[in-house]
Amino acid sequence: MNKFVRYYSFVDQLIISADQSLKTLSHQTENTGRAVPASNILSQDKLSPEEHKLSAQLMRVNHAGEISAQALYNGQAWVAKSDATRAILWQAAKEEGDHLIWCQTRLKELGSHTSYLNPLWYTGSFMIGALAGLFGDEKSLGFLAETEHQVEQHLSEHLEKLPANDFDSKAILEQMRLDESQHAQTALDRGGVELPFFVKVLMKLTSKIMTTFSKNI
Repeated sequence: MNKFVRYYSFVDQLIISADQSLKTLSHQTENTGRAVPASNILSQDKLSPEEHKLSAQLMRVNHAGEISAQALYNGQAWVAKSDATRAILWQAAKEEGDHLIWCQTRLKELGSHTSYLNPLWYTGSFMIGALAGLFGDEKSLGFLAETEHQVEQHLSEHLEKLPANDFDSKAILEQMRLDESQHAQTALDRGGVELPFFVKVLMKLTSKIMTTFSKNI
């Protein structure tokens, strides 16, 4: 037995999943401690009321997306076949925890709130992640990669929609986009396989539901 690999029992996994769920929904998500990316300009002071509202809406959607990401990885890790795959998922979730904190911090700066539907997004995403994980580690890692690719596209769209003067939100989303690309590549390098086209379409539809409702609620 490799003494450098830690093995987790079913009870271990259950406790860790429950703990991660509570931390995510209570804004105590595990993270790497990276500082919030920001420009040297206090852009919220340069936004019109309409621009201020738009920035808050977009950052609320991104925060809800990060809630969902935590749940997806938690669900996938819970049913992962190997501890090596589970470690990859937990590490990705920890790095995504930075994104969650960054979006929450920016929402506070904008004087706005996170989505009131976050418990719903978390529950649904956890179930989807667990379902994806049941198809095996290669498909689970492929699901992670496709999720990150779609989030990367979504972030690019938001960067175009953000008010031109909202430099702080842009700095956050640009770093998030870079991280998502790296996570996707890591998943593929570790054996992730490409998903069927219909699965990708279904993932996009599910994401559309979340983004539509979390924008204002």
